[in-house]
Amino acid sequence: MNRRNFIVGIDVGTAEVRVGLGEPRPDGTLNIVGLGLSPSDGVRKGVIVDLEKTVESVVSAVEEAERMAGFKIDSAYVALKGLNIELINNRGVVAVTSEDREIREEDLERVMQAARVVALPTDREIVDIIPREYIVDGFEGIKDPVGMLGVRLEVDAQVVTSLITSLHNLLRCVSRGGVTVNGLVLQALANAEVSLSADEKELGAFLVDIGGGTTEIAFFQNGKLENLSVLPVGGDHITTDLAAGLRINYQSAEELKKEYGTAMSSMAESEPKIEIRTVGSNELRLVSERELSSFIEPRVQEIFHIIREEITKMGWPYLPPAGMIMRGGVSSMRGMQEMARVALESDQVRVADFDVVGIKNPIYSTVIGLLYYVRRQQPRMHIQERSKPARKKGPGLWQRIKDWLTDIVD
Repeated sequence: MNRRNFIVGIDVGTAEVRVGLGEPRPDGTLNIVGLGLSPSDGVRKGVIVDLEKTVESVVSAVEEAERMAGFKIDSAYVALKGLNIELINNRGVVAVTSEDREIREEDLERVMQAARVVALPTDREIVDIIPREYIVDGFEGIKDPVGMLGVRLEVDAQVVTSLITSLHNLLRCVSRGGVTVNGLVLQALANAEVSLSADEKELGAFLVDIGGGTTEIAFFQNGKLENLSVLPVGGDHITTDLAAGLRINYQSAEELKKEYGTAMSSMAESEPKIEIRTVGSNELRLVSERELSSFIEPRVQEIFHIIREEITKMGWPYLPPAGMIMRGGVSSMRGMQEMARVALESDQVRVADFDVVGIKNPIYSTVIGLLYYVRRQQPRMHIQERSKPARKKGPGLWQRIKDWLTDIVD
């Protein structure tokens, strides 16, 4: 297989690291030929806190995708997420320099560079420039001005910035995992590829991703990402409450949440039939779904209360025409949609369906969305050449013997 025809994506999340490998088809879709999944023990609230554990998770997920695809992965696009991401709206303006006044690719390059001129704190770095629309001689709403005639070219762009330390730690983990980073893709844009319809993006919709450590709120309108906010609350808080309330270990609480968790107590069964073993005791006891929900429901209510406050801060005391679309592992919990409708006082709330090219597991939705985003945007995405890193592994036996003999000779 020709590797140059494949797109690889990596999503380093709080709960898992996911890897996806897709082959572009002529009709614009992708044939997914490799998937990898590994628990993420070195990430908290979207921030890398243990470099070595995160590298191990990346290596494990990449190797699983390699076995499925049948060849080695050496480069990939990476999803960008976390509390440290900020968007800055900025404009770039240039004069069209060609004699015939035709706008060419070089003019787009110059106007995008002009949009990068923005004052930033010393601890932040520009990650990407996302063009929202182009303006030619005062005419707005132009998606692609190449080939048009004009004198003045402007771009209304979003400058994506990140804390330098968080960004470089992410790049270092992927690089030390043996993979060259081709580019970074904002997680909200990747999620929108597989969670929102074109009409929803146009009318106005909130895409809310409730993950393990964070909740990301992205607002789309007129086909563009208008606003973004990341909150430090997520499914891990629900699991922690469940573990403390029932006096069980964290892993058992996570399994109970996924299998029996209900966001609304009124929807849970009251019959005690779930076996648990409390910490410090060898005896099993029975609990009901309603008892589990008594610890889950208050935290879910708090999460939606925070979401509503953040949406109001964005200028929407009520939901936009296309409402709110939820995604992420927590959103699949029974009763989440009903709880959201009560908390937000709106029926315009739904949970995003995920069924792309035969893959229905929502765990892979971000990485699959990342592949589709790269497939659609690849002409404008510029791959930054980096030296090819080596997969981090310890020296083998023969290498250690060779090094020992070399030391003796020296």
